[in-house]
Amino acid sequence: MSKWRRAIAPFALFLLLPVCAIPQSLTSAEQKIVAAVNADALAEEKLLEELVNINSGTLNPEGVRRVAAVLRPQFESLGFACRFIPMEEVHRAGHLVCERKGTHGKRVLLIGHMDTVFEPDSPFQKFERTGEGKATGPGSSDMKGGLVIMLGALKALNENHDLDGTTITVFLTGDEERPGEPLSVARRDLIAAGKQSDAALEFEGGVQTHGHDAASISRRSAYSWELKTTGKAAHSSGVFSQGVGDGAIYEMARILSRFDKELREPGLTYNVGVIAGGTSASYDAATATATATGKTNVVAAQAIAVGDIRTVTDEQYHRVQDAMRRIVAQHLPGTGGEITFKEGYPSMPETDANRELLHELNEVNRELGMENMEPFDPAHRGAGDLSFVAPYVASISGLGAYGSGAHAPGESINLTRQVEQTRRVALYIHKLTR
Repeated sequence: MSKWRRAIAPFALFLLLPVCAIPQSLTSAEQKIVAAVNADALAEEKLLEELVNINSGTLNPEGVRRVAAVLRPQFESLGFACRFIPMEEVHRAGHLVCERKGTHGKRVLLIGHMDTVFEPDSPFQKFERTGEGKATGPGSSDMKGGLVIMLGALKALNENHDLDGTTITVFLTGDEERPGEPLSVARRDLIAAGKQSDAALEFEGGVQTHGHDAASISRRSAYSWELKTTGKAAHSSGVFSQGVGDGAIYEMARILSRFDKELREPGLTYNVGVIAGGTSASYDAATATATATGKTNVVAAQAIAVGDIRTVTDEQYHRVQDAMRRIVAQHLPGTGGEITFKEGYPSMPETDANRELLHELNEVNRELGMENMEPFDPAHRGAGDLSFVAPYVASISGLGAYGSGAHAPGESINLTRQVEQTRRVALYIHKLTR
């Protein structure tokens, strides 16, 4: 590509962005906010490219801190007081928190994360425009595009002095994709921020239902479980006999088969991610590696399986836990077994307060001439940091970038929707903080 073409490429893309006429239904103040968002579109895209090109895999603390170093002065220029909370005690980089203190409107908490699933050894590392207003890049839509939307909305509000007198906290975690443990420490400060807020807005990717934009006012939990079974090591000729029994692998198969057939209900999933069995079997959570040894003519003495469980309510989680334990306890002859559950992301049930937040968002949509947003089915969305604060504050998610392929090489972002989403978010924050 010639130097001339390289120079005009970003500008050509800018011309494709939806900087349409400002709706006359907006107030004078709202029209100025929308105009400010439109005018800043090209700068926001450049910031997105800069952020995506910084590897910030969860286990790359230096990269996560580099992202924070880019964002911190941006927020400080808008009058936010920022601090970085180190998280070495849970073996993670830490969190960036920026705050403005005021006296009017709702106290708003904006939640995002700086890390991605792509570590430094991933072959997928760079931001690349693919034409037609789209680009690919690690974390482009999950969720560096969301961070740019958040910042762009705040910039537009600040330009028109609409941040004056507001109370807004920006909380960007550094380990959402692979949280540090224990979670009671890793999410301690986020929970504290939630308890001091009236509305929490999460900038996970924008979602659609039947081709129409939607928003998440409920989210499922995400917990992990580990199942270990045991048997009597013996020559295979004795399998099923009274003295030997069925062995660890048959016991594992019995349990998983019953999970599959007996536990199913709406809103619940329980996946088996890894399994190993033989004379010996082990699983290393740090490297996500299972190992096993054994021979075809030896009854298996050990088996291990790990998986996750996702529920729409805490009641469902605890009830299904009990059912899984009962199934495990009904052992085949000569075998044993034990299931353990690890702490994880809690569920976020739909509440009246969350529905009211969506109602207020739809008031903004109507003012912008956009379609009404319906609640998104939580079964189709993963867990997120918002769930930790949802017990204490009205909560909504899905205010981030639109894209596809998150968590996999080729993850993409729809650049043409960035300005539109930023306008929506800016007016939403404006409404909440009046």
